[in-house]
Amino acid sequence: MQETAHADPGATTGWGYVRTLIQQEELPLLRDHLLRLDPESRHDRFNGFLDDGFIERYAARCADDGTVIAAYIVDGVVRGAAELHPPEGDALPEVAFSVEASVRRRGIGTMLFRRLVAEARWKDFKQLRITTGADNHAMRALANKFGAHLSFRHGESTGTIDLTKTPEAELAELAAAPFTAGRAILSFNRTCWKLLSSMYNRAA
Repeated sequence: MQETAHADPGATTGWGYVRTLIQQEELPLLRDHLLRLDPESRHDRFNGFLDDGFIERYAARCADDGTVIAAYIVDGVVRGAAELHPPEGDALPEVAFSVEASVRRRGIGTMLFRRLVAEARWKDFKQLRITTGADNHAMRALANKFGAHLSFRHGESTGTIDLTKTPEAELAELAAAPFTAGRAILSFNRTCWKLLSSMYNRAA
């Protein structure tokens, strides 16, 4: 299932949607996305300024080691990516995120996070590990939204997400659902009442 986001009226990137990449797509699409990141975004993603060679090797490794990539795609180009790295030994599976500056502030990070959590649950993972730079406030806020408990150490924030619990984002949607339905029913009843009143007045 694809999740779709609308572009801002003044944006040039058009419409986008979220889907999981197949393995043959991962290397070129993820690599090109990571290479397009501006210096600040690259620093936030990898907690340092890294050269293009490192990015290319990193993307190649992701394509070979079973990493799952949920991507935000606009016109066939990956503009945001969420990575689910398989566990190594006793370590927890790890997640990482990156969104290009041209498509930020549209809820794309939340969409990617939700898709990645669904993938992790499908794989029956119970916990996820997340690591982000200490100055990456947007990523820290997003991680907290999904129930991560972050701690600061050695210049970066690390934490875990318990997949056996319902994250705050899902609880908020569930809490809003009855009110949304209630407003729809109230609106419907009000419309029917007006119609019946109009018919009664004409008859009178």
